[in-house]
Amino acid sequence: MATGTLTGAPALGHRGSDRSRAAVVTRGLRRTFGDREVLRGIDVDLRPGEFVALLGRSGSGKTTLLRILAGLDAGAEGRAHVAERRSVVFQDARLLPWAPVLDNVVLGLRGPGAEAHGRAAIAEVGLAGHERDWPKTLSGGEAQRAALARALVREPQLLLLDEPFGALDALTRVKMHALVQRLCARYRPAVLLVTHDVDEALLLADRALVLTDGVISLDEPVDLPSPRLRRDAGFIALRSRLLAELGVDEAAEGARDRNDDQPEGEAP
Repeated sequence: MATGTLTGAPALGHRGSDRSRAAVVTRGLRRTFGDREVLRGIDVDLRPGEFVALLGRSGSGKTTLLRILAGLDAGAEGRAHVAERRSVVFQDARLLPWAPVLDNVVLGLRGPGAEAHGRAAIAEVGLAGHERDWPKTLSGGEAQRAALARALVREPQLLLLDEPFGALDALTRVKMHALVQRLCARYRPAVLLVTHDVDEALLLADRALVLTDGVISLDEPVDLPSPRLRRDAGFIALRSRLLAELGVDEAAEGARDRNDDQPEGEAP
């Protein structure tokens, strides 16, 4: 990273401006792997407390960008300011199998209050009573709740979510959406959610970004009334806007689905 590396340094010389207080500011962020340029000059701002969804096709560089912001990829070029306290939740809960839930949640924390904070976080995600359970005994949703508790117990200024609901069944995903909304409303971190799910982005985010061919091709505010309902006209219009930017032809997809529903040998 050329300047302003991921350490919470002042934001690119804009002293006293909103950028100097931002959770994330990147300018001209680039990442190459061999001859392939995955990110081609990314400019992104995230304000404290803002929930931003990052959409894109598979291989578009979404997770690469998240890993850079998390400090897990030092090979990027460009300028970046990222809040010093940040946590990541991945699609896989990544719990240590040899440690019970409480030990996983407080992993790396120091101080006499660490265990108490861990227990409070576990209770807050609905896992009270599971502190001494082993990860292998947890359901997928419970494991992700434990991973979320581990992230939030650190009181991050920036919460990075890398498709954390992708492997969950539909009902568990709805419950996790509600949990994340409630916890983010309380703790108010800036959030960057990487997802393939347009509806998920519109249900959760204040703003949706689309990453296309290594650049942000769309930055769309999600200004929808609460509660957000998929059947509302505004939701439908925004979904169509995002799907079009992602290269999805809704009419063609609908026709294909109708054809798939036809019994074998029956003309549509």
